[in-house]
Amino acid sequence: RPGDVVRQYRIVERIGGGGMGVVYRAHDDRLDRDIALKFLPPRLIPHPSSAERLLTEARAAAALEHPNVCTVHEIGETEDGRPFIAMALCDGPTLRQRLRGGALPLPEALDVAAQIARGLGAAHDRGIVHRDVKPENVIIATDGTVKLLDFGLSRELSPEGLACRRTVTSDRMLTPQYASPEQVRGEALTTSSDVYSLGIVLYELLTDCLP
Repeated sequence: RPGDVVRQYRIVERIGGGGMGVVYRAHDDRLDRDIALKFLPPRLIPHPSSAERLLTEARAAAALEHPNVCTVHEIGETEDGRPFIAMALCDGPTLRQRLRGGALPLPEALDVAAQIARGLGAAHDRGIVHRDVKPENVIIATDGTVKLLDFGLSRELSPEGLACRRTVTSDRMLTPQYASPEQVRGEALTTSSDVYSLGIVLYELLTDCLP
């Protein structure tokens, strides 16, 4: 709640949330800066797989130092055992919110897609498949920089270049409209699966509808 203190972070306000996380603006009193805190929803705290997903997200994003990936500062727990991620605060709308005004002009759509692609390229170079590329997981910062969020479903590539097979739980978390056919079928994935999802996003940016 606003006013609560978690470690050195003082919660200011809720700024977002969905089925797998609630995000708050908070102030880091130690470093005197605003950051974002992401918590598991209370209903998911008893499920170990949910905490594992949050840890997966933190590890994957922390492994990436790239302008188009939201920076993770640390992962921790509250005094009552509720896990959280502390990450850079990206002021600006999500791509989903931006699309509420209709399709983007061609130059803007191409710029947004190119920045997402660069963030994905950095992840792929580190052997990470995002697996959940969609407008809700992209923020457009006030300076125009596009940030890729939510690596909670990501997987590392095997030495053969394939991602691990998804579990049934992960299957239920995916967003079918943006998932590649092999992802929906529960097959092993390559980086091409993210490229497919990015193609769906670009189509939506240009047409304001899904293919």
